[in-house]
Amino acid sequence: MTGLTALLIFAAWTLAMMFASRAYRLSLIATFKKGASEFPRGAPNTDPAFFVRAEYAHLNCLENLPLFAAIVIAAQGLGQMAVVDGVAAYFIIARIVQSTIHLIGTSEPLVMARATVFFVQVILYVYMFLNLL
Repeated sequence: MTGLTALLIFAAWTLAMMFASRAYRLSLIATFKKGASEFPRGAPNTDPAFFVRAEYAHLNCLENLPLFAAIVIAAQGLGQMAVVDGVAAYFIIARIVQSTIHLIGTSEPLVMARATVFFVQVILYVYMFLNLL
């Protein structure tokens, strides 16, 4: 997998997480149910737990996508795509696993597994940075 392909997959995954996090609200809107428009900023989220977790998974993707994009774009500009290409598949697998664990639940073992997979991504970020410098 190339770094550019990984970037596109990451963007697509972020979009999928957005749809997952908004599916409940969209279903309320589509069926004209009460509560469809009751989501003032700063108020506690009263959506079912899965959709709250999906929102956090989506936000986590949004936090990390620009960093990964910057690395891929820098590698492209420096003519060093091989650095990113070599770990792109591992990075995307770790990202998808992390989000999937987030969707499953928030028990302590799941949080620890999610943190471990996130740490793998951090190691890959550092690897790419150091090899691009």
